[in-house]
Amino acid sequence: MKLAIIGNGNVGKGLTAALARAGHEAKSYGRGDDLAAAVSGAEAVILSTPFAAAEEIARAADFTGKVVIDVSNPVTADFSGLQVGHTTSAAETIAALLPGAKVVKAFNTVFAQHYAGGLTIDGTPIQTFVATDDDAARQTVMQLASDIGLAPVAAGPLKNARSLEPLGFMNIQFGYMLGLGTGIAPKWQIA
Repeated sequence: MKLAIIGNGNVGKGLTAALARAGHEAKSYGRGDDLAAAVSGAEAVILSTPFAAAEEIARAADFTGKVVIDVSNPVTADFSGLQVGHTTSAAETIAALLPGAKVVKAFNTVFAQHYAGGLTIDGTPIQTFVATDDDAARQTVMQLASDIGLAPVAAGPLKNARSLEPLGFMNIQFGYMLGLGTGIAPKWQIA
């Protein structure tokens, strides 16, 4: 699959490398790159930028018909809380900015460091939770997650990003603020 990853920070680069290793045509783009051309030529787009960049990115290209995967966690600048939550989410805000796109929330609970380390903890694949209102887009993203070695978990409609984003925030709290480091990931026990 041809993927455009917007954002070439640690997560963007990590996802790009993992997807390329899995045989996908993945390229990351940053500021100054032609986002309109990148989005136009891609089958799916991964937004791997801070939530605050969403409006600017929405104006930069036509996302109509594209699967758009939001990996952001809308944390405040000082990491003390979330910018949005409970009655909406970053993913729902992005969906409103991109009305013709099929927005999916996924990968937001996976630390960047895991992409270089095999996406497992003690040999068990790390889970990623996939929320969207579009069943075909969910299947696409779950397949991408499986392709790179993650264990995808269907997480219901896009409004469930209201719970997934606080989960991502809590993961950041455990990893950085509470000293557990980045070798961790949330896991849902599924019988």
